Amino acid sequence: MTAALSLADEVRSRLAPLGPVTLDLRDDSARHAGHAGSNGGGHLVLRIVSPAFDGLATVARHRSIYALVGDLMPDRLHALAITALTPLEAGLA
Repeated sequence: MTAALSLADEVRSRLAPLGPVTLDLRDDSARHAGHAGSNGGGHLVLRIVSPAFDGLATVARHRSIYALVGDLMPDRLHALAITALTPLEAGLA
């Protein structure tokens, strides 16, 4: 039997198909503990740079991310703040 992945590791694993050049994930859960509407799920801040975002508007980028991690909401993941950039936008190209 394998141990369950941490929420951050699960999100990183699920975003791998986007081929991120960089993927920074910060757990902000402690800052939100006990606030109204919180069900105990994690609060993560994501900064992802991927060539998969080339030609996509912000909403389409976010949709591609939520397509991969959305089923974690609301039980394991309560909130996800996203910054999704192309390598050019991030100054990496």
